[in-house]
Amino acid sequence: MDKPKVLITHPIPRIGIELLKERYSVTVLESKYPLEPAFLREKIRGYEGLITLLMDRVDEPLLAAAEHLKVVANHAVGYENIDVDAVKRHRVMATNTPGVLTHATAEIAFALVICLTRRILEADRYTREGRFTVWDPLLLRGDELHGKNLGIIGMGRIGFEMARRCRAFGMNILYYSRNRAAEEKEKAVEAVYCGLDELLEQAHVVSLHVPSTSETRRLIDSAAFDRMRDGVYLINTARGEIVDEAALIKALKRGKVKGAGLDVYEFEPEVSPGLFEMENVVLLPHIGSATIEARNRMSETAARNVIAVLEGERPPNPIPELANLF
Repeated sequence: MDKPKVLITHPIPRIGIELLKERYSVTVLESKYPLEPAFLREKIRGYEGLITLLMDRVDEPLLAAAEHLKVVANHAVGYENIDVDAVKRHRVMATNTPGVLTHATAEIAFALVICLTRRILEADRYTREGRFTVWDPLLLRGDELHGKNLGIIGMGRIGFEMARRCRAFGMNILYYSRNRAAEEKEKAVEAVYCGLDELLEQAHVVSLHVPSTSETRRLIDSAAFDRMRDGVYLINTARGEIVDEAALIKALKRGKVKGAGLDVYEFEPEVSPGLFEMENVVLLPHIGSATIEARNRMSETAARNVIAVLEGERPPNPIPELANLF
């Protein structure tokens, strides 16, 4: 009897691949990424399991071509690349990898705060260019975090861990979230729940930790920047579409925003050209979860989701919309 077949759209850490190979016939595509939709539709024929990345669109045309498909395991926490209605219609389970990259993403968000407020990258360039010749009391002065207000938009797992790190540096924690955090979470970081306008007006650093939805797309637009205090820092390690990049560039140019740290982009993987011109912007290539530990956990989690479905069991991590359907 032939083994079930699993297709992986891009190389992932070996731990997940090896788990799958113990049971199934596994194909890992090495083609130029991102994949053309027509190419993936052709490749998916005959496969029962599919592991995807965020740039792989799982939609009606793909599912129509995948007549044997039982499970799509997104190698990511987000799943905006998956047409939820389509997977429901085709009775295909879709899963993600929540909880495995919380610390890694909070760490990169905090690293961006430090890089911006203490002008780390500017100082590195200054030294490498041979310009450091004497200690100067006016050289590359930044901002201390102690006593400043951190405004967290989205107090989920990552937002909370970001709050913990910033609280350890003496920052005051304000947060806005669709649902108020549990009392023990608030007490743990001495966080104050407030409205979005109040947060934007008071925060010295605004850090974004919400998913991409119709409600959060361009949540940070020109009106939001106008409400912020002068000299604010903006951190985005969530999803690029949350920030109107054209409005951000204008706010940076006029000094409303003193610095921005971005790991994600509105038109990812494209970066708005104006951002490249600014020394007070730190640009990362979507590496929030790029630790060995987190990426291994993502790979293993995606594999175990596939295995559960192909073995006729409930997967550990169905996307929320499918949690009670299959």
